[in-house]
This record gives sequence, structure tokens and C-alpha cells, in this order.
Amino acid sequence: MISRRELLGMMVATAGGLLSRPYSAKANGEQMIERVGVQLYTVRNLLSADVAGTLQAVAGAGYVEVETAGYANLTADQFSKALHDAGLTAPSAHVPLEAIETTPEQLIEMAQTVGHSYLVVPWLSEQRRGSLDSYARVADVLNAFGAQCAQSGIQLAYHNHDFEFAVVDGRVPYDLLLERCDAELVKFELDFFWAAKAGVDTASYFRSFPGRFPLCHVKDMTDGGDMVDVGEGSIDFPGLFRAGETGGLRHYFVEHDNPVDALASITRSFKAVRVLSF
Repeated sequence: MISRRELLGMMVATAGGLLSRPYSAKANGEQMIERVGVQLYTVRNLLSADVAGTLQAVAGAGYVEVETAGYANLTADQFSKALHDAGLTAPSAHVPLEAIETTPEQLIEMAQTVGHSYLVVPWLSEQRRGSLDSYARVADVLNAFGAQCAQSGIQLAYHNHDFEFAVVDGRVPYDLLLERCDAELVKFELDFFWAAKAGVDTASYFRSFPGRFPLCHVKDMTDGGDMVDVGEGSIDFPGLFRAGETGGLRHYFVEHDNPVDALASITRSFKAVRVLSF
């Protein structure tokens, strides 16, 4: 008899196989990113003033999908309509860990309304990352909510910063999360900037934990450690994208935490990602 977990794994694998690849082959055999997304946190100030106009501008810059970080004071229904009107989809949403613990059913309902396939925990407060035991408790919360999400056809994931790579009591907390979280119930969104900021070999995680990373944040870093638009720094994106095939990458979200000109930033980054080969 097939167990519930085996059935869930089969469903996830089947759904993944039905999805079109987010990249295509060039004539010389190289791969090119086609379906480029953007984390809307980058344009949060513009969204707060004009949701419809900002989403239209995002689509005008070439993006076809977005990752949300809240709905700019709109309801899920209203935000879903604004996305549809702009010709965008939102396969992923960032949601606070605290909301997972207090209103999990509401998060799942909102995800179904907007059409999110992924819910992603983007941040841990200092209180939640003070020790390895704290990280272990976080992993347990993620596993429990991940099972709840799976019952509704949604995949839970976790997004890193740099602090998860700082050794605590002889261990790297990010490794603990990867090992303690159920491989089917909790996936990971690897933020290239923050991993590079921590000085880790990002590609090695794709190789060590194949299939665990369906999402990534594409953001660049200078040799001095500053965040810049994609293509203006020194991160080896082609190498990361190649390794990402083993890691399971399917969604590439451009992001800049504090751009001077948000629309100019996402436009430059879109153009840079589109010409990257891997």
C-alpha cells in the first residue's frame, strides 16, 4: 500500500514534470533564461502608491511572473485581479513565520486565491535564531506547516540571508535546516547575494542537496560586498545556473533590496539575466 508521503512525492514529481522549463536552448547548445521573475519587494514603494500601474510597468520591463511580499493593502481577490490585468502570474509569495503559526489556514486560502504554488518564509527574527535548538524548532514548525500546505497542493520553502551560514555551536544552521526539514515538505529558495555575502560555495549546496532548490533570488554583489543590479557585480550566475539544474531550479526572481530607481533597476537586471548563458 502506498503511504501518504509516497503519494505526495509522486504528485509533486508529476506536477514538476508537467511544468515547462524556464529556460531554452540557444543554437550553440547553451541555455538561456526565458521565464524571468521579480520579487516585488524591489518595487514596494511604487506598489504602495499605485498597484495597477506598477504591475503594468513590471510586465512592460519584460517580466512574466512575480513573487509577492504582501499585497500592498489590497485583498487577495483584488491583488489577483491586478496581476491578471497586467498579464502576470505570482507562483510564489513570502509569508512571515509568525503568520504560519497564528493564521495558517488564512495563508493557504490567500495562496489559492492568488494562485501561489509556493509559500516562502523569508526571514527569522533574532529570537528565532539564537541557538541550534532555536533553528531545530523552526524546522519543526516548517515541517508541520509544509504538510498542511501539501494537502492543498502548495509547496512550502525557506529563503536565506547570511546569518544562517554563521557557525553556531560548531554547526552551520543552514545545514541543520536542510537536514531536519522534510525534503518533500520543505524546499529552499537560495538567495545568491546573501550566500555570497556569507562567503559560502553556493553551487555546492545544489550538488549536495539535489532537487531541494526550486526557487532562487538573482541579485548581484560587488567585490566589496555591496548589492548591485544583476550584471554589475562579480557573482558567477552562469555557473550557479548550471549547478542549479541539479538543485532543481525552476523560478528565477530578480531582487534588489534598496534600489535608487526601482524600475530602472529591474529593467537592467531583466536584460542581464536574459543574456546570461549556462
